[in-house]
Formats: sequence, C-alpha cells, structure tokens
Amino acid sequence: MENLKKRWGIETNFQLTIIFVVFAITGSASAWLSKPFCFWLGITKTDLGFWFTPVRLLLIFPLYQLLLVLIGFIFGQFKFFWAFEKKMLKKMGFDFLFKE
Repeated sequence: MENLKKRWGIETNFQLTIIFVVFAITGSASAWLSKPFCFWLGITKTDLGFWFTPVRLLLIFPLYQLLLVLIGFIFGQFKFFWAFEKKMLKKMGFDFLFKE
C-alpha cells in the first residue's frame, strides 16, 4: 500500500480508502446506469444481438469517466480524480484536450 500511496501522492490511509470507495461506487453506478441509458438511446439486445454487450461497454466508458470525477468531487477528492482522468485520457491519445 505504501508504494501505491507514494505513486499517487497520497498521504493518509484514510484518503486511500476514500479513493477505493469512489472507484467502487463509480464502477457499480456506471454499470447500473448503462441499462437505462441504453434504453433511452433505443439500444436493445433484440436489435443488436451479439453486438449489444460491446456497444454497451463502449457507452459505459464515457459515463464512467464523468461519474468518476463527479463522485470524486462529492467525496472531496476532485483534485486527485481530475489529475487521474487527465493522465488516463492523455495516455489514450486525447492529450489535445488538455493543452497547457
């Protein structure tokens, strides 16, 4: 755990616990919200068959990113999750969004 705290720049075990809780809530919430989101977009398993799961996973991704920052903000860890988000998106090739 000390290596993870050092890597993420976290000082206390309490902050690390809060971050783990935010990751857990965000993952569960994005999976739970993907069903009504797909329904709202008119995406159904009967229409897409095999492709329903990959399409749903692609829809969960941006939803997860938004929820991660939002839930991180609610738990008082916005700074950490915003930096985490920028780093991840830059690695995925979206660095043009964060020109400094």
